[in-house]
Amino acid sequence: MTVFEELKRRGLIAQATHLDKIEELFNNEKVTFYVGFDATADSLHVGHFLQLVVMSRLQKAGHRPIALLGTGTTMIGDPTGKSDMRKMLTPEEINHNAECFKRQMSRFVDFEDGKALMVQNGDWLLKFNYMEFLREVGIHFSVNKMLTAECFKSRMERGLSFLEFNYMLLQSYDFLHLYRTLGCKLELGGDDQWSNIINGVDLVRRVEGEEVYGMTFTLLTTREGKKMGKTEKGALWLDPEKTSPYEFFQYWRNVNDGDVINCMKLLTFVPIEEIEAKEHLTGSELNPVKEQLAFELTKMVHGEEEAQKALEASRALFTSKGNTDDMPTTELGDGDLTDGTIGILDLMVKTKLCPSKGEARRLVQQGGVAVNDEKVSDPTRNISKDDFKDGSLIIKKGKKVYHKVVLR
Repeated sequence: MTVFEELKRRGLIAQATHLDKIEELFNNEKVTFYVGFDATADSLHVGHFLQLVVMSRLQKAGHRPIALLGTGTTMIGDPTGKSDMRKMLTPEEINHNAECFKRQMSRFVDFEDGKALMVQNGDWLLKFNYMEFLREVGIHFSVNKMLTAECFKSRMERGLSFLEFNYMLLQSYDFLHLYRTLGCKLELGGDDQWSNIINGVDLVRRVEGEEVYGMTFTLLTTREGKKMGKTEKGALWLDPEKTSPYEFFQYWRNVNDGDVINCMKLLTFVPIEEIEAKEHLTGSELNPVKEQLAFELTKMVHGEEEAQKALEASRALFTSKGNTDDMPTTELGDGDLTDGTIGILDLMVKTKLCPSKGEARRLVQQGGVAVNDEKVSDPTRNISKDDFKDGSLIIKKGKKVYHKVVLR
């Protein structure tokens, strides 16, 4: 099975400009391709994860990835999928974020000896003369056509700034620049980037008279079409300081039954034949598959040692014994207690299991909170030092969220 056939069999390919020619390219050449990452935060998140896995998969098949860090395009911000303009970041913030990306990407892609390249589009975009850019690039774009793109069309009612309107031109120019300087023939990205990608392909054709290609990958969504990777605390980050390895593991351990096989296909390197052999499983039969999914992904992001710790902590939740050291933990001191106690609602907020006491109250009244495996039904319940067994207690929220509280 070729790498292209495996991409199709795993359901990774969403759209392509020339599917047959891209397949021929992968089969007959060592292709230089690129994926862009705007440096909008100081960590990659699970939305980037699928792209990194694809880059790794293609690199293992002998192709050369370019990781393009958007130190220039992030100055504007991609309007795709946003109802309002993105927060404007300073150049210092953007460069800091890009450095964080570099460290994380090296876990997935081998940048040694030119096997992959990492470049920053600020190196060329920030030096551009505006009039020169308009004459070389702007002349090839129809405003009428741009307004039909989903990324712009969805923003027209709420307002689209001229700043953001330039984003598509800049991303398109990236492809032209990489084609000219590094022989890049293919741009890859999430399916929400389709409009930007096809305009880059078109720009290279218009300016250079050469054919290049674009292909998008399936977005990581649930069976109902909702984006995956959102937790109660926000995005599911790859940085262990922002999302602990245990929390990362638990997210995947608790995916819905209908999504686990698809996640295995899209995100892991488990052989496709092994995954397909499990497609008939249902209910509790899927629990080992969920555990395998969580272990494989945590190992890829955080290493095997952290994955093993998370696995053991997760299993400990379902037994009367086991090590809970790697469970998300909140420490309380005497200053957090009043007369040696703390209200259950205050404790839920303190541990960030609920954003407010009002939401905590509703959760308790609905029977969704337990302390040390005993359901709490009274929102006025006080937790005392006696509730801490060997200095700690376990709060359970709903069926799947566990949190350890330690008394200093």
